[in-house]
Amino acid sequence: MKKNLTYYIALGSALLTLLACDDNTATLGVEMMPKSDIVTKTYKTYDVTTESYAVGDAVLARTNMSYLGRFTDPETNTTIMSDFMAQFHSDEGFFIFPDVRDNACTRFDLRLFIDDFVGDSLQSFKLSVYELDRPLDPNADYYTNINPADYYNPETKPIATKWFTISDRTIKDTERWAKNYTNNILISLPPELGTEIIRDYQAHPEHFANTLTWKESGNPCSKGLYFKLEHGDGAMAYISLAQLNIFYRYYDDFLERDTIGMASFAATDAVVQATRFENTNLDRLMADKDATYLKSPAGIFTLATIPAEQINVQDTINSAKLTLTRYNDVVDNPFKLNIPKTVLMVRLDDYLNGFFENYQVNDGRESYLAAFDKATNTYKFDNIARLITLMAREKQEGKATENWNKVLIIPVEPTRDSSGKIVKINHDFSMNSARLVGGEGNKLKLEVIYTNYK
Repeated sequence: MKKNLTYYIALGSALLTLLACDDNTATLGVEMMPKSDIVTKTYKTYDVTTESYAVGDAVLARTNMSYLGRFTDPETNTTIMSDFMAQFHSDEGFFIFPDVRDNACTRFDLRLFIDDFVGDSLQSFKLSVYELDRPLDPNADYYTNINPADYYNPETKPIATKWFTISDRTIKDTERWAKNYTNNILISLPPELGTEIIRDYQAHPEHFANTLTWKESGNPCSKGLYFKLEHGDGAMAYISLAQLNIFYRYYDDFLERDTIGMASFAATDAVVQATRFENTNLDRLMADKDATYLKSPAGIFTLATIPAEQINVQDTINSAKLTLTRYNDVVDNPFKLNIPKTVLMVRLDDYLNGFFENYQVNDGRESYLAAFDKATNTYKFDNIARLITLMAREKQEGKATENWNKVLIIPVEPTRDSSGKIVKINHDFSMNSARLVGGEGNKLKLEVIYTNYK
């Protein structure tokens, strides 16, 4: 059956009405808003000045790793040297020496276990081992410019010396590549020192009750040891554990024969380990006007001056992004240093007032973390709007300090709990280096997006 003309006219009118309504819905809400409430966004960039900031070898040495060696960076021709002091732990309820034959030590040695290294593992080094005259204070903060001469007598003779390579060439390849082998530096100590410890235990077992009584016992090595680097260049060893081992003979009732026993004292996180660093040839890097540097450990940070006085905090800062770009290496060398993985942005005043000493972590307000992005060769601080707003308001309210708009970029090593939350931030003590775009000749760009309502 054919529909009449009236039907088609009505249908067309309805369709036109629907289309007209759909075309206008995009502006319906805006038309209903007061003219003063229309949201607009403004994008602006501001120049950020950066410069290299010399650490002076003095950063808080809060790390369970010790460092030993000397290494010259092939990229920058700067050299870093490190050696360390360590104390040794005595377990609670210590009981190690059974009926020792002749109350004598048969062998006394020291092992420095190597977790990792930088450089050429075949380079030769000379090490001297000295006893400390006074122990390190477990409640004190120690810095990487510590002077070992304050704790040992340089006029005394070392209790041992050792020429070594990080890859031990004195053992067979089959032993070196065995699954249960851990790379270490073996140092022989005088057996009579071990005998002195055994005989003190037989006479005064209370001296071994805990670390405090052991430290005050006056036994050899009980106050700690200084591992002094004498000669060598080309590698740096990361020492995860130092361990004293005393060997002796005793009668084993189960085996019904004489056998060899061993007692150990280890340098653990329960006692102090203090690493010393010395950097040389940093002046040329500090004088570079077209770049800034990150060098760890205890080398150079980057200092940035944020133009917060130019920021309009009357409008809402939707986002503020600062990107630090790394220059590519210009030297192709198999022993070149790695790039810092993580950096911390922290206000200069907060750093000087004990950010690390007070166990602070990034709060997203006055301190931020950024990871190195290999794909873009950058560190990106995606939104530091809260920091900039805080700076600008301090200036407006007359609360600004001399360093009110300055922040440091520092290589760090964050520690996370099982849920991934950052619970601790320490200085990065790995051998790392990065040359960043910046300095007087290259201003960085702070990208700010404002949101306002007209």
